[in-house]
Amino acid sequence: MVKISLAKGINWVGVVDWNIRNFHSYVTKRGSTYNAYLIEDEKTALVDTVKHEFSNELISKITQIVAPLKIDYIIVNHVEMDHSSSLPVMAKCAKNATIIASQRGKDAIIEHYGSDFSIETVKTGDQLKLGKRTLQFVEAPMLHWPDSMFTYVVEDRILMSNDAFGQHFASSKRFDDEVEAHVLMEEAKIYYANILMPLASLIARKLEEVTKMGIPIEVIAPSHGIIWRSDPSKIIKAYSDWSSGVSKKRVVIVFDTMWGSTDKMARAIEEGIASQGIDVKLLKLQATNRTEAMTEILDAKAVVVGSPTLNNGMFPTLGSFLTYATGLKPKGKLWGFFGSYGWGGGAVRGMIEMAQKAGFEVHEQSVEVKYVPEQKDLKKCFEFGRQIAMKIKA
Repeated sequence: MVKISLAKGINWVGVVDWNIRNFHSYVTKRGSTYNAYLIEDEKTALVDTVKHEFSNELISKITQIVAPLKIDYIIVNHVEMDHSSSLPVMAKCAKNATIIASQRGKDAIIEHYGSDFSIETVKTGDQLKLGKRTLQFVEAPMLHWPDSMFTYVVEDRILMSNDAFGQHFASSKRFDDEVEAHVLMEEAKIYYANILMPLASLIARKLEEVTKMGIPIEVIAPSHGIIWRSDPSKIIKAYSDWSSGVSKKRVVIVFDTMWGSTDKMARAIEEGIASQGIDVKLLKLQATNRTEAMTEILDAKAVVVGSPTLNNGMFPTLGSFLTYATGLKPKGKLWGFFGSYGWGGGAVRGMIEMAQKAGFEVHEQSVEVKYVPEQKDLKKCFEFGRQIAMKIKA
């Protein structure tokens, strides 16, 4: 094995999952990685493990560097199974190791894997001396589980951030200066939009806290995807923008159609928005997926959603999308709704009620059309789009 080093004595021992295509119901079109890091000093520490099906690969990589029995500490930054399900196997191989976790991490380890472990708990500011190196811990509750924490290697200025700053991105390369920058940022944006978006206020506060702690960061080593070593400030700035709701004067239209009526309405609304010089993107759910939709919505100022009525309610694809969207809680956006129906409506009313219950700002007007939209209906749709555009311009 060729060593992949973040610094002398700090090596990546994770695995690449080339085949995963779904994670938390979001589409991982480029696969993923489960990153783990081995730190050699007078004491040896393993930071995080990997998904259980890859445990043999993890142990093989570690064994080529150091005998597992020589591992003194296993740091568990987060107990979600993609990072911790190899822990029972790893603990048997490294039977002399003490497990380090937050208090909530300890509780979660016991709940998941039983109490047959030697576990020490840490909190923000606590340090662990390995010899020449010092590990400092920063609790990060709800980023994105209650147990989450960061491990910071003080002397090397490396932040091992677990699920923060990551991406689901399988690659034979490990570092940001080895991959295409636009692809990396695209995957980082997808990751944030589909996992971390509902935690925006917590992320903003954690970024402020770490800044106040005066921790210099030269490398960010997340638990998924590529390691940021050339310019970690780039992803920190992106997280700052995303978590504070920085958005563009742009509208995303998300819709689906049964016999084409809602499609015609969507196109007329798009024309109305574009007539005001506002950028607009049209996403038909039969041709895209909610992962892409939420990524586009992340930095848009307005979202317009359209559905035909089926059985007096929303079309199934829209019901699924709105369930997903309201769970992710995008903030600071204007939401508008439109739809078509046959002998009875219900889709638009249902969508508005769902959005209002989630606390979304809903545009005061909506548009509904019976059967096939006529020219006068399309004019109403155009005007609806124009009003949305004027509102976000203001």
